Amino acid sequence: MKHEPEAAVAEIRDLRVEIDGRAIVDGVNLRVLPGRVTALVGASGSGKTTTGLALLGEYPPGAEVSGEVLRPSDGPVGYVPQHPAAVLNPARRVGALLTDIARAQVRDLPRSERRAAARARVLRALSDAQLPDGAAMVRRHPHQLSGGQQQRVVLAQALLLGARVIVADEPTTGQDVLTKSAIVEQLAAVTARGIAVVLLSHDLDVVRALADDVLVLRAGRVVESGPAERLWRAPRHEWTRRLLADQRPAPRDEPAADPGPPVLRVRDLTARHGRTTVLRAPDLTLHPGTSLAVVGRSGSGKTTLARCLAGLHRDHDGEILLDGTPLPRSLRHRSPAQLAAVQYVFQDPRAAFDEYRPVLDQVARTAVRLRGTDTAAARAEALDTLARLGLPPESAHRLPDRLSGGELQRAALARALLARPRVLICDEITSGLDTVTRRGLLDLLAGLLRDRDDLSLVLITHDLDTARLAHRVAVVDAGELVEQGPAHRLDQRIGKPLAPRARSSLG
Repeated sequence: MKHEPEAAVAEIRDLRVEIDGRAIVDGVNLRVLPGRVTALVGASGSGKTTTGLALLGEYPPGAEVSGEVLRPSDGPVGYVPQHPAAVLNPARRVGALLTDIARAQVRDLPRSERRAAARARVLRALSDAQLPDGAAMVRRHPHQLSGGQQQRVVLAQALLLGARVIVADEPTTGQDVLTKSAIVEQLAAVTARGIAVVLLSHDLDVVRALADDVLVLRAGRVVESGPAERLWRAPRHEWTRRLLADQRPAPRDEPAADPGPPVLRVRDLTARHGRTTVLRAPDLTLHPGTSLAVVGRSGSGKTTLARCLAGLHRDHDGEILLDGTPLPRSLRHRSPAQLAAVQYVFQDPRAAFDEYRPVLDQVARTAVRLRGTDTAAARAEALDTLARLGLPPESAHRLPDRLSGGELQRAALARALLARPRVLICDEITSGLDTVTRRGLLDLLAGLLRDRDDLSLVLITHDLDTARLAHRVAVVDAGELVEQGPAHRLDQRIGKPLAPRARSSLG
């Protein structure tokens, strides 16, 4: 007996999206089934987010669109963005944000019952989004929540609206192992209620754990699709095999036996947020030509340490010394030479670029502002540096929103390198990248160390493959620097972290 195919709750047919004559999505077909997770995977710029947002009826400005998008007739499509804080009103408490939605759903009740009914709906939505302590959560503002909690509040909004489909865009980017596990449980609970999930992700471990069906995209086209189990077992397309290949970190050269005096040293650092102490680091050193990985779970204090080094967090005691000379706590009080010496590459490159100016202009400005280079020479140096990092001239002249995440991360790295820094701080710069792009970026960082013996790297990460690039590792847990030592000890003791308190930090 022949079985009828299950009815799709949403569908995309032969979607093509063009910008400036260039197809960023070309002929994509997608069937979204209730209670199932459909994952879209691919390198940065492959068209995953454009395809996912098409289910919401949203497209890039100026896009020419053809094809057909069929959305649910009995409920909206919810969207959980990669950076949920961007869609939450910072001036309103969580309870107010959610109650606005719930009130509209209880208007048919007697006036005396509406308030209690709306609150019950809000608390149930928070519980369904894996936020059981809803009574406490509704009193907080978005900035008082972790990234994972903000994400679940956005999910609760979608559930309150009765979404039949949830588009989850890179939900595990920048999250530690424990938080990733919680996100997997959260999305699995959503599908158990019959809601379809479209997962846009570079994180293949999460895709393996969640997906029922997978579409592999490259340059806007689907190169392979099918049940997840078959795809992992026997990928048919060469690009799929590349994406699924084991990631090997670039080999590191061992540092000299006598590294000489440190280029950067931290002494008795105590950092605060208001009256709360968030980090203690008694002693930490970085030598010329070496790399240091600072590892720890989300919220452990590792980014606070990096921001202190760069002069972006001035509320701290202790000393940060560059070549033995104390650095001012705030970058506003650092000289151009000191600013150039310590450069910072952010996790989210889009937030670090002016959306209205071409990428080339912003990269070149670093050499003009910090080194006094004339504009023409700075632009030539910027083009050369961008090309060496894999970004061609036609991409360099575009606005930031025309570049993929991986391309923009390379541009951010080029901008920092034009300062000719002594210390380069990279804050989770591989966390939102696919395996191929991440491997290329790690190889690039290793090559920078080999080519410049005066350059040192600080890698803020919770990713063990990124940490293996480093010569030394420092483990931060709950605001404390709990241990540091040579990275080869990490290689030898995977599963037996450097210190008892580091077990959860390293995942």
